[in-house]
Amino acid sequence: MNPNYQTLTPAFSVAPQLQPADMQALADAGFKSVIINRPDGEGGPEQPLSDDVLRAARAAGLQARYQPVVSGAITAADVAEFASLLQELPAPVLAFCRSGTRCTNLFMAAREYGLDQTQG
Repeated sequence: MNPNYQTLTPAFSVAPQLQPADMQALADAGFKSVIINRPDGEGGPEQPLSDDVLRAARAAGLQARYQPVVSGAITAADVAEFASLLQELPAPVLAFCRSGTRCTNLFMAAREYGLDQTQG
């Protein structure tokens, strides 16, 4: 598994790009849910497709959602959807994108909006 995930709260962590093969290790590490914030194709052909990651996550027993967000162009609607996912999904949740920064920014914006389950 990618050892570079960063825990922001006990209920939420972020990571750079993960692979389908990483999903079982996430489940084994105690995560319950995964959010993919990197749009398909952003990283070229070497980036795994979200469908493949979602399938592997579900096979590992994780709840998983695909919420593509364009880097540097986070909207209020993106933040609201992200906060809704955090309320819906069982914790702990791990979100990933290219570097983890986009997910961190979404999380911080959701906290500023006061949308819950982000307090972790």
